[in-house]
Amino acid sequence: MTNPPSRERKPAGRRGRRDAVQEPSTVAGHVGALALVEHAPYRPGRTLPVRVELVRQLRRRRTQVAFALVALLPVILWIAFELGDDGPPGGAPNLVDLAKGSGANFAVFALFASAGFLLVVVVALFFGDTVAAEASWSSLRYLLAAPIPRARLLRQKAIVAGLLSFAALLLLPVVALLVGTLAYGANDLVSPTGESLPFGAGAGRVLLGALYVAVHLCWVAGLAMLLSVSTDAPLGAVGGAVMASIVSQILDQITALDDLRDYLPTHYGTAWAGLLADQIDWGDMTRGAFSAVAFAAVFFAAAVWRFGRKDITS
Repeated sequence: MTNPPSRERKPAGRRGRRDAVQEPSTVAGHVGALALVEHAPYRPGRTLPVRVELVRQLRRRRTQVAFALVALLPVILWIAFELGDDGPPGGAPNLVDLAKGSGANFAVFALFASAGFLLVVVVALFFGDTVAAEASWSSLRYLLAAPIPRARLLRQKAIVAGLLSFAALLLLPVVALLVGTLAYGANDLVSPTGESLPFGAGAGRVLLGALYVAVHLCWVAGLAMLLSVSTDAPLGAVGGAVMASIVSQILDQITALDDLRDYLPTHYGTAWAGLLADQIDWGDMTRGAFSAVAFAAVFFAAAVWRFGRKDITS
């Protein structure tokens, strides 16, 4: 009687070696092991789509609160004007005096009142919270282990933060124009210098001013993103960018600095006021846009460099 042939154990093949791969690493410079799976090909260009990230951010409470505050600001200003008393007659008119003249003037005042602080906070919130919040929730490590390339993750989050910031900055003048027109009518836009523009042209100038403010706040976005990839505390990233803006505005008021103030990122923050004149002066707005883009480019480049070399351990 012959014995059945013995079954020899074959050495583990390619599949066995692949099953023995450890958990994907989130240490800088390492590639996730999930990229090697044959039945699920790794396509870096399809990880973390903008639509998915945008829906995630829109569902967050801080996004909803930020948009609600921006939309309610013109209503709050209108209530304040209705409850307040008119100032003493005489003297040169200012933006507060002219705000009740037309819907365009009301929108100009709302943009001036919010551009120096509220809109800075909104931009710093969307950019400063985006990566630091993932780190504070301990979900950043799992996003990188998906694996999502670090440069792509940072780019996708910056795109979504930019879309949300631009939408918020555009929402303010649109709502202000609507509220002001309903309250004070569609009269001409009158500047403090006495020049006037038709309502249609004035509304267009206000929206163009909001576009300039969006470009000017690019430096805040870049700084907030740099701080966001450098800390696990979202409040620290947002607060750091806002504090830098406040300090820059304070230094800009010191006349003893003379020409050095031209190099401050907030020096040309109100340059869009030139849009209120009949003949637009593009000089300060051009310099302000170039300064903001230059600061933003440096900050975003530093953020990419920092995030690409950071070990995600939390």
